[in-house]
Amino acid sequence: MIHLNSTPDSQRDVHGTRQALVAGQTSAAEVLACTNAVAQSDACRYVYVPGYVPGDMAESALAAQASAIRASLPLTGIPVSIKDLFDIAGQTTAAGSTLLAHAPAAAADCPAVARLRAAGAVLAGRTNMVEFAFSGIGINPHYGTPVNPADTAVARIPGGSSSGAAVSVASGAALVGLGSDTGGSIRIPAALCGIVGFKSTAQLVPTAGVIPLSTSLDTVCALTRSVRDAVTVHQVLAARTVVLAGKPLSSCRLAVARAHMQDGLDSTVASAFERSLRLLRQAGAQIEEIALDEINELAAINATGGLSGAESYAWHRQLIAAREAEYDPRVALRILRGAHMRAFEYIELLAARSQWITRMEARLQGFDAVLSPTVPIVAPPISSVLLDDAEFFRVNTLVLRNTAVVNMLDGCGISLPCHTPGQLPVGLMLWHAALHDDAVLDTALQVEAVLHAANQ
Repeated sequence: MIHLNSTPDSQRDVHGTRQALVAGQTSAAEVLACTNAVAQSDACRYVYVPGYVPGDMAESALAAQASAIRASLPLTGIPVSIKDLFDIAGQTTAAGSTLLAHAPAAAADCPAVARLRAAGAVLAGRTNMVEFAFSGIGINPHYGTPVNPADTAVARIPGGSSSGAAVSVASGAALVGLGSDTGGSIRIPAALCGIVGFKSTAQLVPTAGVIPLSTSLDTVCALTRSVRDAVTVHQVLAARTVVLAGKPLSSCRLAVARAHMQDGLDSTVASAFERSLRLLRQAGAQIEEIALDEINELAAINATGGLSGAESYAWHRQLIAAREAEYDPRVALRILRGAHMRAFEYIELLAARSQWITRMEARLQGFDAVLSPTVPIVAPPISSVLLDDAEFFRVNTLVLRNTAVVNMLDGCGISLPCHTPGQLPVGLMLWHAALHDDAVLDTALQVEAVLHAANQ
């Protein structure tokens, strides 16, 4: 029998595991036992929500695995963790908060969870997250902060808000992590933990049954171990077929934005990004630096507070008025900022965003994708942001800086590891405007192959 912890990296993703299941080299029960063993280790402390630990949701699913494997469902026997933002029938959706811990259980699965189940996935557990998904760092003062598995010597931030989802995949406690991305909550933890995170165009996956942060920006998406897995999981979540043109890298026209996204990179990220560009050029990719000055307009567009603050306050208004003291103070502060936006400012913001998107789409025409560092820094120690509010908000703004551009664009983007072995993880982000998902995924497959070969 194949044991996940002893197989080559290429077999530890969904595709490799599915091949082993279909070939009879392992069983769904054994796959789940392997991921559960990791989930219950010290490395995964705080990854899963108390009360919904690994295995609790899997027993009934395992009985049907043998027939489902024969049916070749795409996620049969695959342990998938579920961010504590999504409704699962019979469970309480708490969004990483004690405020909702005793709320009524969900009557039904949300569409994203229902589609995962229908594809044969085993729900491995409900993962911890930033309270109400409102931070890119990953801290949760109520249930603990999952520790980034990339560094065994220093406890580093996992990135957020899908912190537990990312650590579950990076550590081997799940093969897929269902999460959400409003300003980078999939791609930030993917970059910091050294895995793959794909943010699709928001409209492609239903957000029903998901506690909202920003109804204009929220995207339902997932963390995986490879780009090919990202394609498979996106197809399940979006109920659509991704069309992969198989376009060779030598035929790809890629842009690098000079403005904004390369400012203030730490030395590890700068080195990894430049190395990635060099490797891609050597592989034949056509890479052009463009100004893309439109990105610098975002500060003025969001000057009245931004969409997340206003839209989160609309959802939390009554709850925070009655029970503000029970919120994470840093989350409450950001929500309450939304109380000050006036109706005309909100309407003007929506109009300004729409006009900005039109200008950006025109600038990106003709390119297969834009290349940027996902996050400008490697994961800092948890201790550096835990007690210092000024440092917390500085780092939070920094880690969200690049990824949030794609959300404002209503676009799609994927982060994949680009660091060398022995380095702290660095993410390379490929992104584009709305509904360019298939081209971005197709290009990412080629880019991933080049980066992987260079590390062998």
